[in-house]
Amino acid sequence: MISELMADSAAPPAPRLRSWVAPLISSLITLPAAFFAHRFAAEAARFGSGAERAFTVFGWGLTVALLTLATAWLLPWEERFVARRRGFSVAAPFAVVATFALYLVLVDWP
Repeated sequence: MISELMADSAAPPAPRLRSWVAPLISSLITLPAAFFAHRFAAEAARFGSGAERAFTVFGWGLTVALLTLATAWLLPWEERFVARRRGFSVAAPFAVVATFALYLVLVDWP
C-alpha cells in the first residue's frame, strides 16, 4: 500500500515542450546588442578619466545582462519554471539597454 503511494508521488515532472523558444529569442537579441554596445563604448572610452569609470560600470552591467541570459537557459526544463524563464529572457535585453543608457549618462561628452 505505502509502496504504491510512493510510486505515484515520485513521478518525475514532465518537461515543457518549446520552453527553449524564449531564451533563444532573447539570445538572438541580447548577444548582438551587447556586442555593438560594447564596441561603441570601447570607442567612446577615449574621452578621458570619466569614461574609465563609466566603462567599468558598463562592463559590470553587461555581466549582469549575460548572467540573466545564462539563468534563462540554465533553469530546469519543468513546467513550474516557465514563468521565471520567460522573465529572465525578457530582462536580459532590457538590461543591455539600461546599461548602455547608464553609460551614456556617466560619460562626460565633449
